[in-house]
Amino acid sequence: MAILSLGGFALVAGIILAIATRAFHIEGDPIADKIEDMLPQTQCGQCGYPGCRPYAEAVASEVAEINNCVPGGERTMIAIADLMGVEPKAIEAEEAIPMIAFVREDECIGCTLCIKACPVDAIVGAPKQYHTIITDHCTGCTLCIDPCPVDCIDMLQKPELIEHWSWPLPDTQRSRIGHQRRESHQHV
Repeated sequence: MAILSLGGFALVAGIILAIATRAFHIEGDPIADKIEDMLPQTQCGQCGYPGCRPYAEAVASEVAEINNCVPGGERTMIAIADLMGVEPKAIEAEEAIPMIAFVREDECIGCTLCIKACPVDAIVGAPKQYHTIITDHCTGCTLCIDPCPVDCIDMLQKPELIEHWSWPLPDTQRSRIGHQRRESHQHV
């Protein structure tokens, strides 16, 4: 009897939740979704927002500027400008060289504070054991440096692999491409 009454209650609660989900469903902003997909997902807060989703929502609602994502750099800013149909702007901060964190393992005390601070789970280790960085996952956001009580984390320049290297455009070529993109949006 108890199992039947508990099962009946669960069934009624499930039906009520299903109806409430359909009745109170809120569609997300498709522009914010597209902007969020363009962002690097470092959750570093350098844009002034606590993560990439709040920044994407602020850009989509035109509360925030399109040029505040430092890790995304110029490429991300131009992609967002193309999506929004606005003029690209100068990057607020200088585009930084890609960096990755490096733990000096002989100095690490295993406090796990850096693991808790890493937004992309790029740090592995156990309590009272040394930690290390998974370089393929590290975004260089520097959020792991401040919590470290023994200052054993360094930021090193990310090695440029031949698979990701491309010939840089001269400044005149880059500005001409930006001008062509703006003209194509005006004709559309």
